[in-house]
Amino acid sequence: MAFESRPFEHDVDTLLDIEKTPLQRLAYYGRFLWRDRGGMIGMFIFLTVVVAALFSPQLSPYDPLDQRLRDSKLPPAWAADGTWDHPLGTDNLGRDILSRIIYGSRVSLTVGFFGVLIAATLGMLIGSIAGYIGGRVDSAIMSIINLILSLPYLLFVVFIAAILGRSLLNVILIFGITDSPIFARVTRGEVLRIRRSGYVESAISAGARWPHIIVDHIIPNLIGPLITLATFEMSAMIFYEAGLGFLGLSVPPSVPSWGNMLANGRKYLTNAPWIAAAPGLAIMYTSLGMNLLGDWLRDVLDPRLRRARR
Repeated sequence: MAFESRPFEHDVDTLLDIEKTPLQRLAYYGRFLWRDRGGMIGMFIFLTVVVAALFSPQLSPYDPLDQRLRDSKLPPAWAADGTWDHPLGTDNLGRDILSRIIYGSRVSLTVGFFGVLIAATLGMLIGSIAGYIGGRVDSAIMSIINLILSLPYLLFVVFIAAILGRSLLNVILIFGITDSPIFARVTRGEVLRIRRSGYVESAISAGARWPHIIVDHIIPNLIGPLITLATFEMSAMIFYEAGLGFLGLSVPPSVPSWGNMLANGRKYLTNAPWIAAAPGLAIMYTSLGMNLLGDWLRDVLDPRLRRARR
């Protein structure tokens, strides 16, 4: 019986996960991103916000704290009485809104990035211990996590922020600690799945201790799901920080932030709506980019979704 020889068909996902070097993986992700319009838009939006935060002094036309009362409540440039000296207009104290939005991106990204970093680190450690050890330890940890998650999140955050006071560090710590149960719950579910894999059972048979197994075998396999979750939680933290600023519980009033701008602009919604509309659009723009980027990361880091998109 004759067999027809066929050329070997490369499994892209197998090569990506097993054989490819980090540089080759990066190139593959780049090609995957280029084919995804939503991912491209999300990456572009995210990069523009990052550039604005990193180069605020160079990009801002004015000092965000510079007050010029004679230019108070100037409309945007496209309005009848607007001027291109202040493209997005000015607030009630004559401060340039465009400059304050650019500087406000620093606060939003700082809170989102470091808040997610703290939440992911705590949640990953707690969830890994709970999922791997199991038994009474798992039951005790998950009881506490379920109790925290059962509380209304925004009210819980507002209550803690009112006690601790207005500070950028306090806001980061509040979001980082209160958001960690979500990461812990996701981590625990992934650990329960990974601990049944062959390489973990082999490590147990070889006599490896559980801290070594968690650090060397389990945590590296959690990076993909946690990165995807982190992008969505970062977007949520930007919204929550703006909400705290709107309530007067975020950073001090002297710090230009989108939440503080919203709180200031609510007094002038009828005669100067652009004061509140501009930071609101900035929040929506950033959150849209983070969510589109998160959708792309979810697709590219899940082999099953990669096959479906090909």
